[in-house]
Amino acid sequence: MKNNTVITVNVIGAGLAGLSAARGLAKRGVKVRLFSVHSSERAQSNLAEGGINASLDVMGENDSWREHFDDTMKGGCFLADPEMVKELTMNAPEVVMDLDRLGVPFHRENGHIVQRNFGGQKKKRTAYAMSSTGRVLVAALTDEVRKHEYSGCIKRYPHHRFERIIIKNNECAGVQIYDLYTHTRKVYEGPVIIASGGFNGMFPGLTTGTTANTGLAAAELFSQGVEFANLEFIQYHPTTTEITGKRLLISEAARGEGGRLFYFKDDGSYCYFMEEKYGSGGNLMPRDVISREMAVLGRQVYLDLTKLTEDTWNDKLSDLRDEIMHYMSVDPKLEPVPVSPGIHYFMGGIRVDIGHRAGIAGLYAAGECACAYHGANRLGGNSLLGAIYGGLRAAVSVVDDIAEGAFKGAGAPDNDDIADFTYIADSEAGIKSFMENELANGLGIIRDGIKLQNAIDKINAGFNDFLIESGADRGLAISDELMCRYRFTLAILKSALERKESRGAHTRRDYPKTLKEYRGTSVTRWNGSQIDYRLEIIPDSDTGVED
Repeated sequence: MKNNTVITVNVIGAGLAGLSAARGLAKRGVKVRLFSVHSSERAQSNLAEGGINASLDVMGENDSWREHFDDTMKGGCFLADPEMVKELTMNAPEVVMDLDRLGVPFHRENGHIVQRNFGGQKKKRTAYAMSSTGRVLVAALTDEVRKHEYSGCIKRYPHHRFERIIIKNNECAGVQIYDLYTHTRKVYEGPVIIASGGFNGMFPGLTTGTTANTGLAAAELFSQGVEFANLEFIQYHPTTTEITGKRLLISEAARGEGGRLFYFKDDGSYCYFMEEKYGSGGNLMPRDVISREMAVLGRQVYLDLTKLTEDTWNDKLSDLRDEIMHYMSVDPKLEPVPVSPGIHYFMGGIRVDIGHRAGIAGLYAAGECACAYHGANRLGGNSLLGAIYGGLRAAVSVVDDIAEGAFKGAGAPDNDDIADFTYIADSEAGIKSFMENELANGLGIIRDGIKLQNAIDKINAGFNDFLIESGADRGLAISDELMCRYRFTLAILKSALERKESRGAHTRRDYPKTLKEYRGTSVTRWNGSQIDYRLEIIPDSDTGVED
């Protein structure tokens, strides 16, 4: 690829990060291929409920980007890159105002956007559209992308699955894609932005997110040698409930509007345990704190929404009430809602720099698949912001890199670069399920070294037994997908085992303290034969110093 060559950028994923990246590229005159298994209307981003953070300072509280920065760094236990968080929080108001100009129906009063309280934040800075914020943001950005489709700058490829990147001379020269309709493979030249979402499919039945986000893209990239960071930090949302195949999220917005967590005492009275321990703001402590308290409590917890006003239900939470009534047969206006923690967000992911470059020339990542802004625990309202801003930031980096001739011309992929990629067969379903169960067993809310090592040992033993039983030890093939998932599963567990402290969403019973010597980024990489691990210490700076 030469500087004077017309370059088309490949974006993998059509949720908010992918849409934002595609739009950012198209606005700068760069052609885009937008690949996704499903349409944008079915992306994980649609399920985000509560809102998007920005220091608009419309609530008379003297909010500022600096306070947003401080809350984000503290909520992430000072593990995020302070320069990245600074950039995110400084640009957040423009992100929200741009969405407002696109017609996103944010809740308004007296002509201005209304912002609500959200966990871990001292000020009201979460803009929202009832409890369906993600869905309306996706709709707005989808409309914008369609304009660029009409002009020919963006071409959509729905029903297309990412299989691997094409690496030539240490450069990402393109991407291999599988067409789910024609069952054919093709390679596409150009830089690649990964916006494939979280790893929900690694934890079936335990997450609030769609298992259509299988985690396979991440597993394949890991097997190709891409570095991943902070995989041990998995956020449990405190207010979820079990439904068929997944967990139903009961948005933090409910607590932002006055919902209270409690359990029944032996005499039948309510114990508002978070308020007793943390004061009046206890119900809006960061999610890792509340989930940990619930795990230690060991009792059924309820969310009390019965004191919310009629206006609050009608104007701000009516869709949430409808959802609870539909799935739980409980009217939250009239009776408490039983809740328990469920996996909700993956702070770790593809390691990226401030420009969302992923360590290989021509490869970028944004959204939940990337390790960027959230450190050891994500604040509610920062995920939608991070996805939209991260996608835009990746697009800007691609444009800059094209202009600067950063792509050395590794050679365009062609038919010789197409490789078969095999998916899990029926005979492999049992070992896949076994690995998933052991992964979940090791990575609960409260962990310890013995359980983590046992999970690793059991997975290794089970996988080796499977190789013998399947004949793979005698040269018979197993699927590429299974091998990728095996390596990635071990990388997640190894990251948790090696972090011998408690910080944010990672709580170790055997190492209960937060230690300065572990204030660093855990980095894992498949080197072709084994998993490499290292901890890169984050130096103190004047923009983020741990107490």
